[in-house]
Amino acid sequence: MALMTPRTRLRLAWGALALLALAAVIDGWRWQDKQRDNAMIRAGIAERPDPTARAELRFAHATELARRGEHEAAIDAYRVLQDDSALGRAARYNAANQLLLQALVLRGSALPGQALPLIELAKASYREVLRQDPEHWEARYNLERAQRLQPDPDDADPDAGGPPENAERAATTMRGVSRGLP
Repeated sequence: MALMTPRTRLRLAWGALALLALAAVIDGWRWQDKQRDNAMIRAGIAERPDPTARAELRFAHATELARRGEHEAAIDAYRVLQDDSALGRAARYNAANQLLLQALVLRGSALPGQALPLIELAKASYREVLRQDPEHWEARYNLERAQRLQPDPDDADPDAGGPPENAERAATTMRGVSRGLP
């Protein structure tokens, strides 16, 4: 391997410096973009962000809608963000929370039966979050809470469905009962 000449070292140094400058410019551009998003979030995001906006900004908008009590709009905004990323899981969890809140309000109203589908949807969303992240304790707690409001049919009463297991056997083992066959 030949020794590098001073001229080659100088070229390598200028190349490294140019790469560092380019990285700094890109990082500054990204930082400025994030600062603009944070300013919009602090301002309350009065208007709906466009669908091409970053997911974080749309998530903040959905959270603001939920804070203002616009549950349906918040659920719709969260549903668009639900994917396999951490932000998608958070959106699914928050949408389930909104469904459960709506169900609690409906249970206290004149139409408590309308809360049942919302509870079932919330439970399905919590289960999906737990499938993707089994250590999500808030989702586990809220799922248990939803289960208390509306238990699953399997968990409710195992004896309620169908005849007992030995029902047919009881009739065939009784003594002295002729079934009409030899």
